[in-house]
Amino acid sequence: MTTKPMAILFLCALCCTRVFSQDYFYNNRYYDKDFLFEINASAGAINCLTDLGGRSGEGKGFLKDLNLVNTKFSGGISTGFVYLYTLGARLEFNAGTITASDNILKSEQSTGGINRYKRNLQFRSNIYELLLLVEYYPLSHLLFNNDKRSRFSPYITGGIGIFHFNPQAYLHNESINLQPLHTEGQGFTEYGNRAPYKLTQVNFPVGAGIKYELSPLCNLRIEVLHRITTTDYLDDVSTRYIDPSLFQKYLSPEKAGLAMQLHDRQGEIDPAHIAQPGSIRGGNAKNDSFFTLQFKIGIIVGRKLR
Repeated sequence: MTTKPMAILFLCALCCTRVFSQDYFYNNRYYDKDFLFEINASAGAINCLTDLGGRSGEGKGFLKDLNLVNTKFSGGISTGFVYLYTLGARLEFNAGTITASDNILKSEQSTGGINRYKRNLQFRSNIYELLLLVEYYPLSHLLFNNDKRSRFSPYITGGIGIFHFNPQAYLHNESINLQPLHTEGQGFTEYGNRAPYKLTQVNFPVGAGIKYELSPLCNLRIEVLHRITTTDYLDDVSTRYIDPSLFQKYLSPEKAGLAMQLHDRQGEIDPAHIAQPGSIRGGNAKNDSFFTLQFKIGIIVGRKLR
C-alpha cells in the first residue's frame, strides 16, 4: 500500500531537482542558468612569425625571433555560451593586418642579420578568419560555488578555423599581389614539388585568457590566441630562388616583369648583385604562424531578474 505513494514522491523530487537546477541564485537580484550566452566585441594586437624580418642575429625559433615593431591592430566579434562555468564554445570572426620586412634589420651587425637585411624582401597581408573555439575553465569548481563567487576565471581555449590572406609587396609605391607571380616557381614544371599555395586555408588556434565579471550582465577578458597554420607562404617566402628566365616562359609579359623585380630584390641594395638560382630565399622547416593579444567585452545573456 505504501510503495505507490513513495514512488510518486520520489518522481516529484526528481522533477523538482531538475527544475531548480535550471534556475538558481546568482545574487540578490539575479537568477543564474546552467547555460549562459555571451556576445563579445574585441580589439587588440596582431603579429606574425614568418621567414622575413625577425630579430637580430640568426633566425631563431618561435617568440625568440618576434619583432614587436611589426605589431598591428586587430579586432573581431564573437558569440557563444558557457555551461556551468566550466565548458564553453564560441564562434568568432577576426580581422587584422600582418607585415614583416627585412629592412627592419638595417642596423644589424651579425652575419645572419646582415644576410637577411640584404635579402631585402617585405610583405603585408590582410587576414580575415572565422574560428570555432572550445573553452575550458579548469578552476571553475574552486572559484564558483554556492558560498563564494570569484569574479576572475582563467581558461584555456583551442579549436579550428578558416582564414584568408593575400601577401603583397610594395613596388614604386604600388601594392602588388605576390601569389599570382609564382615567385618561387610554384606550379612550374621545373619545380614540380612546389605547388601553388591557396589564399584560403585552415588554421588551428590555441591560447589562454582570463575572464573578469564586471557585473551580472557584462564581463571583460584578456586573451592570447596563437594560430598554427598549414602554410609556409603567409609572406610568399619558403624555399630557394629559381631561374628568373622561367617567369617569361610561364607568365604574361606584365606579370613576368613584376616577378623579375619582386622575387629577388637584393640588387636594390647591392647593384652588383647577380641572381643565383638555388640559393636560399627562405626556410621551409616550419610553417608560418600568427597570433593576437586581444581585450574583449562581453554581454551576458541568460541571467534574469528575481
